[in-house]
Amino acid sequence: MANSINKNIYTKMSILSLFLLLFPLIAYSYNPDYNLAIDCGSLTDTTTLDKRIWIGENIDNKNIFTFIEPKTTNPSLTTPRSSLSNTQIPFTTARISLSYFTYSFSNITTSPVFNRLHFYPTSYQKFEPSNALFSVEVNNKLTLLKNFNPSLWIHDDGETITKEYCIQVQPNKKLNITFIPNNTNHSNPYYAFINGIEVVSMPSFLYYSNLNAPNYDFKSLDSDNKALETVYSVNVGENQVPPNLDTGLFRNWDNDYPRYLEKQYPLSVSSDFVNHLNYKNNTIPNYIAPEAVYLTARSYGMNVTEDYNVTWNFEVDSTFTYMVRLHFCEFDWRIKDKGDRVFQIFIHDFLAEPNADVISWSNARLIPVHKDYVVTMHSEEGSTQIERVNLTIKLQRATNHTKYRDVILNGIQILKESDYNDNLAGSITKSIDQEFSTQSPKKIKITIAIVATIVVSSLLLAMIVGNTFFWLRKKLHIVMKDSSSKTKNKGSSSLPPHLCRSFTIAEIKAATNNFDDVFIIGVGGFGNVYKGCIDGSMPVAIKRLKSGSQQGANEFMNEIELLSQLRHIHLVSLVGYCNDDTEMILVYEFMQHGTLCEYLYGSNNQPLPWKKRLEILLGSARGLNYLHAEVKHKIIHRDVKSTNILLDEKWVAKVSDFGLSKVGPTRMSTTHVSTMVKGSLGYLDPEYYMLQRLTLKSDVYSFGVVLLEVLCARPPLVRDLDKNTASLVCWFKKCYDEGVAIEQIVDPFLRGSITEECLKYYCKLALSCVHDDGTQRPSMSQVVIGLEYALQMEVSEEGSQQFSQFMSDQECDQHFERSHTYKESTASARASTQEHFFSNIVNPRPRSYSCQNLKVYI
Repeated sequence: MANSINKNIYTKMSILSLFLLLFPLIAYSYNPDYNLAIDCGSLTDTTTLDKRIWIGENIDNKNIFTFIEPKTTNPSLTTPRSSLSNTQIPFTTARISLSYFTYSFSNITTSPVFNRLHFYPTSYQKFEPSNALFSVEVNNKLTLLKNFNPSLWIHDDGETITKEYCIQVQPNKKLNITFIPNNTNHSNPYYAFINGIEVVSMPSFLYYSNLNAPNYDFKSLDSDNKALETVYSVNVGENQVPPNLDTGLFRNWDNDYPRYLEKQYPLSVSSDFVNHLNYKNNTIPNYIAPEAVYLTARSYGMNVTEDYNVTWNFEVDSTFTYMVRLHFCEFDWRIKDKGDRVFQIFIHDFLAEPNADVISWSNARLIPVHKDYVVTMHSEEGSTQIERVNLTIKLQRATNHTKYRDVILNGIQILKESDYNDNLAGSITKSIDQEFSTQSPKKIKITIAIVATIVVSSLLLAMIVGNTFFWLRKKLHIVMKDSSSKTKNKGSSSLPPHLCRSFTIAEIKAATNNFDDVFIIGVGGFGNVYKGCIDGSMPVAIKRLKSGSQQGANEFMNEIELLSQLRHIHLVSLVGYCNDDTEMILVYEFMQHGTLCEYLYGSNNQPLPWKKRLEILLGSARGLNYLHAEVKHKIIHRDVKSTNILLDEKWVAKVSDFGLSKVGPTRMSTTHVSTMVKGSLGYLDPEYYMLQRLTLKSDVYSFGVVLLEVLCARPPLVRDLDKNTASLVCWFKKCYDEGVAIEQIVDPFLRGSITEECLKYYCKLALSCVHDDGTQRPSMSQVVIGLEYALQMEVSEEGSQQFSQFMSDQECDQHFERSHTYKESTASARASTQEHFFSNIVNPRPRSYSCQNLKVYI
């Protein structure tokens, strides 16, 4: 709704919209408890075409809201209705002022609420549109708009602007909406104005997460206290759905073409409207989106042979986090079963859904579903200033087999989350300076044209560079595939053969006895891992990616490109790969003793002594430090966990699985990489999860979780436990802060075998790694030094040296008072997919242990 520019919103309607207006498909699905619409500047109440009452600012309505302004020589003005009679309510009148003014609402009993602000940029008596420059704040805390000039957001005369926000209202507190003119230009002062204000109660969990409702199929923004701005609501399939046809929430759903859809080559499809949606067995309420949204869609075309992306482009403000909600509903009679139509979804050029299957999500036709994704947008150059950037949504046909190679999308919503300063105000969009008010309209248009030309040129340059990069990457993939498919014996590779060997599928089948199940040593979301033998005597581990794996072609290429060039004693070596006959296979050195995880919990293996655990952790830290500090371009592993720390025949630790790894910041001025969240639940850096800013310290946090995992011998996340103990990090911090005797929460096998000084020091090291603020965490090189010191203390049993290069000794002793006891829950970790790579093979079948590794791709 917000940022949607609606020209003659009630009259410019498609044939379908007119049909829906005359014959509504369903009645309103939601009845707001609080529904207030103010016709600002009007002294009379008015009923509109959709039978909704817009109240005026007359004396009879003072018990509903209060208008407040300072007693100055320049009181606010109202415009007579006749002067703007060519527009629709609420744009026929306006409240205008050179001073700040406030609309105060005191009887709101529900939260959250929709707050909509309506603007019509035009000449008001002696006030010109170019001199409207103001900010809007809520309760003197939340900034909705800053230095906002509505005329800069319109394309043609007569257009109107509606901004929509979701605001939390505290119980028994007022909702004050204040309009503040920018008073810096005293010679020709700026003014503020507003045409209409709506305050409408909304369902509590429409956009905010309801953690107690297991049937809600979405993961929303992280905080229920955040304010949201509805930046875009789009009905995919060309037809606009106006507010009076929404589900009782009065939202406007724009049509997607031509404003947002890149080209009109995708098909626009509609249902026959004979059948209504099936909400009986639905997992979402019927007010999420109008039925008209779910019964129109944009499709690829089942008979199209050309491959292309169906792309929508949306301009948004950088530095903010957004929730992207995609609406789906299968109504095509040919789509009946799971797997009939499977496709891929890319958001901001990141793969959000590798195998989107609407029937799989909804379980039947005519049942609507939606999927939510969170993305943080950054400027092209990494600037901290707010800029307008492009957020893209792309649908692509799946590469694996599906009955109909097609896509479908019914609706799009994009919501902006307020930042840490309680701010939702974006960029001023076009350039505006203090001389703006003195420019003529002609000069303004020329300035805008120049700026637009620069912006378009920049975008074209960025597209050329981006296309060149992806073409080169695709070319490398083709070269590798061609080289492996043409080779039947030793194989060849586009990479140096001494670094990475290209195997044929025949060689892989020979090494695994045609993928005999007896040689499976690991099973995960990516597929099976086999023990094999190459060149007659060399044992290897062979990871075969299954079709449709989450860890798909991108991760496959990523691991080859990285590991083939890395050699370190504490990194698992990549022997080679096979990209032949539709197979994606990676071949590693074999690790005799499997994963660190299986020696901590969930297996019958003999637990490791404390000294051995420290040695394994130290080796792992050295491997990660090599990635962070000793290679030409820093590498962030992004999936550090106990199942990715492998042990060879001499118990030497080696870090594995580089499918999610990312090259770190390449410039001195940059501290992070902006990317969508990928990793494993329980190990994710909270800063990375919330801000989508990946740093070297993200690996440090994950490794800190491993440190606690090794000490306590429990998974990082146990869903069967209560919320206070389910997370290992939160539970350990709570025990530490409350003075629980740490000796009582460590692995029972270790009790009595760790010196007190070593234990204290180790706990401080682990807690420093999992600090909420990434800047307060040590570097991986400091972690290496810390573990070396802990090992030295354990070996010498002394620990008298003071070692405070990267952490303070404050508050150390007070957390180790033995005044509390901790009773460990008897609940066991929920069984999950085994993702370890290699095992100690006597009988090569998988063992009965289970290590919790829930990999997420958000």
